[in-house]
Amino acid sequence: MTACVQSGQHSSQYKSVKHRVDAIDEANCKYGYSIIEGDVLEAGDLEKISYDITIEASADGGSVCKTKSTYHTKGIKEIAHEKIKEGKERAHAMFKAIESYLHANPDAYK
Repeated sequence: MTACVQSGQHSSQYKSVKHRVDAIDEANCKYGYSIIEGDVLEAGDLEKISYDITIEASADGGSVCKTKSTYHTKGIKEIAHEKIKEGKERAHAMFKAIESYLHANPDAYK
């Protein structure tokens, strides 16, 4: 899979990424996946990045998406705060791009 996200000012310098689906729990609206290959891991410090996503109903009839990211490192104990912040910003930009698409194309997911 090739991914390049452009949303507003954010764009990715990465050219490829390979995801693995780790879990799907439709009954509880949970999904888990990991980045297992690609440019983001080629710096050598990361083995993989895992994401756990939960969608919950909100009081206003919408939904709330909660995401937990786990960085699996190779031999290092800490990842620079700046790198984590960059990753969160990219993930947020991807989420917003998908959200915008789904709002503009409500028939795409019914």
